[in-house]
Amino acid sequence: MTTTFGVLGPVAAWSGSGAPLELKGPRHRAVLGRLLAARGRVVPLDLLIDDLWEEPPASAAGAIRTFVGDLRRALEPERPPRAAPRLLVTDGPGYALRPEPEDVDAWRFERVLSRPAGLPAVTAAAIEDALSWWRGPAYADFADEPWARAERSRLLELRLTAVERLAEARMAMGRAADAVPDLDAHVTDHPWREDAWRLLALVLYRAGRQGDALAVLRRARDRLARELGIDPGPALAELETDILRQAAHLALPPAPSGPDDVWARATAAYDRTLGLGARARLESTVGLLRTLAVTGGAGLEAAREQRLGTIHAAEQVGDPELTARVVGSFDVPGVWTRSDEQRQAGEVVTAAERALAGLAGTPGQGHLALRARLLATIAVESRGVADARGGEAAVEAERLARRLDDPALLAFALGGVFLQNFSRAGLAERREAVGAELIALSQRHGLATSEILGRLVRMQARGALGDFAAADEHALAADTLAERHERPLVHVFTSWYRAMRLTATGADAASGDAGASPEDAGQDAEAAYRAAARGLEGAGMPGLERGILPLAILCLRVWRGRPLSFAADTEWGPYEPWVRPLLLIEAGRRTEAAVALRRAPEPPPDLLLEALWCLLARAAIDLNDQPMMRRARAALEPASGEIAGAGSGMLTVGPVALHLRALDAALDASHPHA
Repeated sequence: MTTTFGVLGPVAAWSGSGAPLELKGPRHRAVLGRLLAARGRVVPLDLLIDDLWEEPPASAAGAIRTFVGDLRRALEPERPPRAAPRLLVTDGPGYALRPEPEDVDAWRFERVLSRPAGLPAVTAAAIEDALSWWRGPAYADFADEPWARAERSRLLELRLTAVERLAEARMAMGRAADAVPDLDAHVTDHPWREDAWRLLALVLYRAGRQGDALAVLRRARDRLARELGIDPGPALAELETDILRQAAHLALPPAPSGPDDVWARATAAYDRTLGLGARARLESTVGLLRTLAVTGGAGLEAAREQRLGTIHAAEQVGDPELTARVVGSFDVPGVWTRSDEQRQAGEVVTAAERALAGLAGTPGQGHLALRARLLATIAVESRGVADARGGEAAVEAERLARRLDDPALLAFALGGVFLQNFSRAGLAERREAVGAELIALSQRHGLATSEILGRLVRMQARGALGDFAAADEHALAADTLAERHERPLVHVFTSWYRAMRLTATGADAASGDAGASPEDAGQDAEAAYRAAARGLEGAGMPGLERGILPLAILCLRVWRGRPLSFAADTEWGPYEPWVRPLLLIEAGRRTEAAVALRRAPEPPPDLLLEALWCLLARAAIDLNDQPMMRRARAALEPASGEIAGAGSGMLTVGPVALHLRALDAALDASHPHA
């Protein structure tokens, strides 16, 4: 498990489980702190000795080696004897500490601040999170050590900058009043930062407190004159003049109240996209659509409705690179393998192919990144389609992303790889590996949305493999991340997972005994499914919602050997071809059932592949349709160790092995041995 380090406060280290590591005495912590301050560079032994002692003893070199040995045991307790250390290494004349960048709080903090400015809400959330990592002054237990001085000053400056950038982001969100308390404390503690005074006056003005804003500027002027003997810089003087004039440029439009207001403003901008600044407007619109898509409900529907219009507008500009950026920037992860709008998905794929053709022959790393994004888009939008192109695009997108060493691009590509790993039954282990990499990559680089996807992928994959304890952990982690980052759609999937889990574990699922579950357990599971379905209402995911509730209940009843009675007007959505034979058998219309079974298409390559094959297998057994039994058996055999449908995280029809045994028995009965 990964060891993490903290210097934003007293020097500390934690195990992968979050438990503090025992670092022994103060000199052990000093060695650790000194190596962290070196930021991966080698610190020669002689310099370490000079930094730890004013008058080094004769045994100093040996003591350092002892400290290093103790630290290595604490930091890598599971390292085999005589195996080379991975973290605290000997390099030439000294030592270096080389953790991953995301494993040191100060390095993570710098990475957050180095990101380009994005949507104010995203920026504010990232900086708020980063500021919460501070446990006190940097290297707090080594404040007087010369080796820590420069690093402490540098990190303090970054922290002060973060406070000011957070205030700017809050203002841009229309939350000026929220920025006042932090900025007030900020200028009190750091009165020589003129930009902090400027920001405090500005947020007060935008919060409707003009008098307080002017008082702050007077306070700043008096303090600078009294204690430093200087006048305020031109920025403060100009702001005071603008406030007195109530200059129009100081005001911000009111903050939107919800996705509908955001969308109204975005579409107003979109109406002007073919005018001045069309390129910038189009790319900004894509960013807005991407953000709306993860909010669910009206936001997701609006993003889906306007995405094609944005792509077509980009194509009208006639710039292949612009079109490629607009098509490839909608990197919203998908966890369900049936598109909400198949026609639109097909048009997006076609546009992506046109953009790829337009980029053909253009050199440069930037174009490689655009190609990778377009290929990942093709992989994502081709999900659930029996076409080799989607899989080929996923493989090539992943290859390019790894070559370019771009974490966000690789996360997008891996999302496409996941969605294309349903070409046959029994691929849960592959999807598990993709989910594990997504989580590790996202944690290293602060990609919250991709980490949520990784958690959901692993929840599904572990469910398919019958490891519900691990699946539970990933469901809980996904819910925690979703709450922190305001991703309401995640709860839809985890609620369905928990309903499915009740179905899968309400009886002796390991033995596959369909009669082992009490009647009330089946009723509880159906009630859980119905409750989960209510969470889908208004979620903006018709590709998931249509037909999933009756299909889940049907699968439960098939597994448990219960009657398959449903209302005549039940809406089966896209699943009707695979359900119809069983319903006709239940109604005693066996001739029609046999025809429906022969006409049933191959189940699509998606999360329900195994479950739908099991339904066909059940109908084929009832009708003694031997060709279909053999087809179903061949399709299901690779998944013999999996739970049918549990990889969907939504429903299950029991262990695949149970259905394979039933098929074998039926086929043997049709051809008795002599």
